[in-house]
Amino acid sequence: MATVNPDILKKAKTWLTDIFDNETKSEINRLIEENPKELEESFYKNVEFGTGGMRGVMGVGTNRINKYTLGKNTQGLSDYLKKSFPDKEIKVAIAYDCRNNSQKLAKVVADVFSANGIRVFLFSELRPTPELSFAVRKLDCQCGIVLTASHNPPEYNGYKVYWEDGGQLVPPQDTELVDTINNLEYSAVNFNAKEELIEKIDTEVDQAFAEASVENGSFDISAKARENLKVVFTSLHGTSITMVPEVLNKAGFSNVFLVEEQKKPDGNFPTVKSPNPEEPEALKMALELAEKQNADIVIGTDPDCDRLGVAVRDLDGKMILLNGNQTMLVMTWFLLEQWKKERKIKGKEFVASTIVSTPMLKNLVEDYGVQYMEVLTGFKWIAKLIKDHPELDFIGGGEESFGYMVGDFVRDKDAVTATLLACEIAAQLKAEGNSFYNKLLELYAKYGLYREELISLVKKGIEGEKEIKQMLIDLRENPWEEIDGEKVVLVEDYKTSVAKNVQDHNEQRIDIPKSNVLIYYTENGTKIAARPSGTEPKIKFYISVNTELSSAEDYTEENKKLSDKIARIKQELKLG
Repeated sequence: MATVNPDILKKAKTWLTDIFDNETKSEINRLIEENPKELEESFYKNVEFGTGGMRGVMGVGTNRINKYTLGKNTQGLSDYLKKSFPDKEIKVAIAYDCRNNSQKLAKVVADVFSANGIRVFLFSELRPTPELSFAVRKLDCQCGIVLTASHNPPEYNGYKVYWEDGGQLVPPQDTELVDTINNLEYSAVNFNAKEELIEKIDTEVDQAFAEASVENGSFDISAKARENLKVVFTSLHGTSITMVPEVLNKAGFSNVFLVEEQKKPDGNFPTVKSPNPEEPEALKMALELAEKQNADIVIGTDPDCDRLGVAVRDLDGKMILLNGNQTMLVMTWFLLEQWKKERKIKGKEFVASTIVSTPMLKNLVEDYGVQYMEVLTGFKWIAKLIKDHPELDFIGGGEESFGYMVGDFVRDKDAVTATLLACEIAAQLKAEGNSFYNKLLELYAKYGLYREELISLVKKGIEGEKEIKQMLIDLRENPWEEIDGEKVVLVEDYKTSVAKNVQDHNEQRIDIPKSNVLIYYTENGTKIAARPSGTEPKIKFYISVNTELSSAEDYTEENKKLSDKIARIKQELKLG
């Protein structure tokens, strides 16, 4: 027998009892005999809830996504729901994406809920994640679940939990739920479905969601302007194909070209290395189709349709992929303009973003007399703001990682409505003789030129996890004092909730929930944030630099200077 860590072996052998099926036991025995390293990775911890719910590699073990880990989650959630809503008939909505095993795992989750006497609305086929958020409130549910791993690689799957407001779980519910789950034994999971409590849903919710998306994402733009916009869209083998083409058609966009090779939902994502619209390579086929059709805009969505990548033509007519900050800036500007035109800005409105997104957004939002609010990474925190501030009207919000939310009919990032919004903006600007890209340059000239770059360092497995923890410890114990010749003036530590002025040593409390994030600011406004990913084995560094831009004509030259500055910072801080 190969050498296996004794503690891991002991834990793995608890999965060789009659609680688990023969297929699971056979695989564990194989790992014990043939692959002790994989056995260790599968059992060294429990798969955890992170920024976007729970994500992990599929397989056997406590640190994997499988029937038993999701069954235990769902049993714990069932117990927690009964405790939270003692006098209600509890209802739960469940959706799933295109990933391998998503449909099967969704049925396992439905079975456990129903076995616990909870009424289940289960989508009959794959659907976008934002539609699940919508369905929770539409069907008056106390909870919602979507089986997805967003844009992670094909071997992943996951489990996102939504509460009755349509937003994802946040403190204190998330920690209370985790405690409930951790106190359960696998033997306590009830898999014996009560089929009479499981109801399939589709058309009625689909139609309501599509109508709400058109209502929230459409504005006073002529039918001719919509018809004249040439759009290329790709679902990247994901769920958006079930909703985005229909919504665009309903709104009046008839000149839409789909990437046929990527239309069919497929959890293996055969035409891309990664189904992530943040990466230009993922949109390669869409960009080729755009040249063939002379399209104005290209949009691609990730597998569960909550993120979108937008490419538009630059001043030379070349298609370029905008980053999430850039798309968010133009979308927010457009929404603010619409609210201003309709005289709806009364001083009780807000726009939200995250602490690692571009600082430029604050300049833009406050210029319109609208409140700007900042939260931790993840749209669950933006949803919580809406819930916590019923006295304020939410206009929209986004984050650098290619997510946007229009209004509050959905309480999560929503690539269906955001796709429509991007097309509305492009159509109006084209009709005016302007363009999406040129508008971005105009905003830079007015509010300052900001350039951001994200560096993700992948650190897989047990050793990688240790390395990420040590990197953040080192940053705290040996903080940067100077970056690219600029003195560091402020360090925000979201783990201790302390913002320290490095110059006068004054400290202020950060009024945001604790998180393992560090943000450095220099005297010239350079900003660098460091945080471990909540959903992938990565540590992320977010660099933001800025300068004044006297006119759009100077953009290329000034942007090159900022690009060089980021390159120097990466080299200096060894982030390459």
